[in-house]
Amino acid sequence: MNKPIEPKLLQPAEAFASYQKNAAARFDEREEEHARRQGARVGISRPHESAHLHVAGEATYIDDIPEVTGTLHCALGLSPVAAGRLTALSLDAIRAMPGVVDVMAAADIPGPNDCGSIIHDDPILCDGEIRYLGQPVFAVIAETRLQARRAAAKARDALTIEAQTPVLTQQEAHAKGQYVLAPMHLLRSAAGGDADEVARAIAQAPRRLTGTLTVGGQEQFYLEGQISYAIPKEGGGMQVYCSTQHPSEMQHLVAHALELHAHDVQVECRRMGGGFGGKESQSALFACVAAVAAARLKRPVKLRLDRDDDFLITGRRHGFWYEYEVGYDNDGRVLGAEITMVSNAGHSADLSAPVMTRALCHFDNAYWLPNVSMHGYSARTNTQSNTAFRGFGGPQGAIAMENILDTIARTLAKDPLDVRRLNFYGQHERNVTPYRQTVGDNIIHELVAELEASSDYRARRQAAAQFNAASPVLKRGIALTPVKFGISFNVKHFNQAGALVHVYNDGSILVNHGGTEMGQGLNTKVAQVVAHELGVSVDLVRCTATDTQKVANTSATAASTGADLNGKAAQDAARQIRERLAACIASHHGGTAAEVRFANDKVEVGGKTLAFSAVVAQGYLDRVQLWSDGFYATPGLSWDKDKMQGHPFYYFAYGAAVSEVVVDTLTGEWKLVRADILHDAGKSLNPAVDIGQVEGAFIQGMGWLTTEELVWHPKTGLLTTHAPSTYKIPTANDCPPVFNVRLFNGQNAEDSIHRSKAVGEPPLLLPFSVFFALRDAISSAGDHKVDPPLSAPATSESILRAIQAVQAGV
Repeated sequence: MNKPIEPKLLQPAEAFASYQKNAAARFDEREEEHARRQGARVGISRPHESAHLHVAGEATYIDDIPEVTGTLHCALGLSPVAAGRLTALSLDAIRAMPGVVDVMAAADIPGPNDCGSIIHDDPILCDGEIRYLGQPVFAVIAETRLQARRAAAKARDALTIEAQTPVLTQQEAHAKGQYVLAPMHLLRSAAGGDADEVARAIAQAPRRLTGTLTVGGQEQFYLEGQISYAIPKEGGGMQVYCSTQHPSEMQHLVAHALELHAHDVQVECRRMGGGFGGKESQSALFACVAAVAAARLKRPVKLRLDRDDDFLITGRRHGFWYEYEVGYDNDGRVLGAEITMVSNAGHSADLSAPVMTRALCHFDNAYWLPNVSMHGYSARTNTQSNTAFRGFGGPQGAIAMENILDTIARTLAKDPLDVRRLNFYGQHERNVTPYRQTVGDNIIHELVAELEASSDYRARRQAAAQFNAASPVLKRGIALTPVKFGISFNVKHFNQAGALVHVYNDGSILVNHGGTEMGQGLNTKVAQVVAHELGVSVDLVRCTATDTQKVANTSATAASTGADLNGKAAQDAARQIRERLAACIASHHGGTAAEVRFANDKVEVGGKTLAFSAVVAQGYLDRVQLWSDGFYATPGLSWDKDKMQGHPFYYFAYGAAVSEVVVDTLTGEWKLVRADILHDAGKSLNPAVDIGQVEGAFIQGMGWLTTEELVWHPKTGLLTTHAPSTYKIPTANDCPPVFNVRLFNGQNAEDSIHRSKAVGEPPLLLPFSVFFALRDAISSAGDHKVDPPLSAPATSESILRAIQAVQAGV
């Protein structure tokens, strides 16, 4: 037996040289400097606008806001069982505990006891039905946070519950027919017929494949937990500082809970310490509880969750179970496919409908499917209500097709890349999605070809095979997987944004827009857009906190649309100011407004060069309006939710990744030794920020598919993996020693903001390559004779079970 050995890793000097080479390839610094000298402020790599505050510990998050005198603290009493009926609630003993000021139950909420985002099926506090272990039943308000938490911990003594048997998995709920919303069906046949034609295409294919797959959920694990701080204002108003991706929705739900108008509630968020979708809808419960308590007691109330409570109360990425049947030819070309997707929605609908819609719309990933029948079921279980997470169903839809193609390739003894390429969408034919949108911007062929060459994929695949032949214990695997990801909200009216731009008479600029900053660099990009439009240095532009009293009726910062929507709105506002200033200064110095040029903090007019601040000062003297609102609505979108057809996406973002792993077949342990990524960000607004997003998404997605396992106790329904000690997110040590990340050289075919592309969610699909590299390594342990029965997350235990299965030939 071979002695287990570690794969050769780069020494520090080699690693630094590799990093320098990689950094040089990421973006051309000389090209950027030339653009900067020409006055460009976009397409330039700049640090995050709050980076200096982050590293100095001076960035203000909700819990850092100085507390108003008289602030009280809130904690939630949670259900200790997963299913049942609340028959009695005895709170007197809790009210008598030290420091307790008040205890609230559902009956104490003035308005509707509901914080559902779409369907009104999500109670703020338990209304009698116990839905999951960790469900908030009452709220304790005390003088200190510790006193509130100690009192809330007595929940078990205060609750009388008739317990019932919980349903904990989507498979069990599906068998019982328990769903949070009606099933969805998406069909396309080559002949334009019905589901029977799809079935015939599968049945008549030369080869058929049937199978199942399970993919787990994923905790957002934002560094800053859920928190809201509510402060009563005069006239019955309420101000809420909330760590949320959707201030407008928080405003509306708080107003409903308090039976107020929207204009009575102000929600503000300067920044979040991470969101990843977990603060799109699920920040509502905490905002509502804090606001109701503050209004009831007429004192400020802060509600900040402990990490364990955050895990137990809030939902996360939907886990999926799949059952599929596929027909294909002897080359590996898919001729027909039918798939049933069942998601674990949890106890309420939350955002499960749009998540399932996006999953169905991304089953095709980068591939032409002439005949396809898809069925989506959102199962109701006695678990936390699952919600948005980076990718929003897209990764769950696409990984099923990738698993199918990987299995087809192994069955035919072909390189999986060749089978994938054979099924790619065409550029002028075979280019219509199952939901009837034409793929008119397809660059997947060129992008994959470039990555295949730059990563030495073929040679490395051959080298891995040679290594495996000589190594009975350690096995290498390699995979190249593509990404096609649609950008826009599936709901048409969410694709709008507003912004305000103020130019002060000293030439400095203040921007407010409807997007929220959660570390992704949105404010940095918006500031660059405004600076570019007005021809000034980015340092002259400042973005302020998202505030419902400044820009109203905003959409969530989600679906990777933050820069697309808010950047366009801010550009519109800045353009109006520039045009007014151009007309003003041309009237003084000659020429036309169209001939005036703004760049490098200067304004060229009538053969003269003036300082931008001087032009602004002149505009003020001439009573020119130096502020403006801007608005943007994404054009060309349509969606029929009943037919599941339309043009839901403004454009597609593309990418591909090659990952190489080594697996210890005795323990199931593994290591990612190299990753090569080529991602399409269009004409990037900020290459450094975008590359950071690609890197982060890759590692986060790798965690979802490998180490991040959610486990509920099969009898009690307790989420046992509710802390960092049991739930394993990736760390710096999980990054590969060779990590080559580049942006594809191209621009958006659509008129997006400066022809850039969204980069928040699409890269999360890139680590599919890690999962399928693991499958490749496991397959080699059985001489590629058995398809590995591997589901996600591919923990070391799951890998070991799969290895044992392929070695046993089953």
